[in-house]
Amino acid sequence: MMIKIISKFVIMTTLIVNVDNEKDLPILKEILTRFGLNYEVNKGPLLNKEEDKLLKKLKKSFTEINDWEAGKVTLQNAKKAITDIEAELNNEL
Repeated sequence: MMIKIISKFVIMTTLIVNVDNEKDLPILKEILTRFGLNYEVNKGPLLNKEEDKLLKKLKKSFTEINDWEAGKVTLQNAKKAITDIEAELNNEL
């Protein structure tokens, strides 16, 4: 989501803001209105299915990393994990 601010002066300044949280938009619009600034709200293009899938995987990965850093989960030994993965791959062949 992008907000484009157009000032009232002859020299124009443009500010582009990406709003990740939809709930913040009304607050930002109110602030801009109170400052007497003209603005436009443009919603960015939606992600295609593959991009959306990748984004969800990345968010899940970050959540898992945060859980690990917070001590909520323990990690498997890397050598054992690789051995297990190789065994699964060999069984599928």
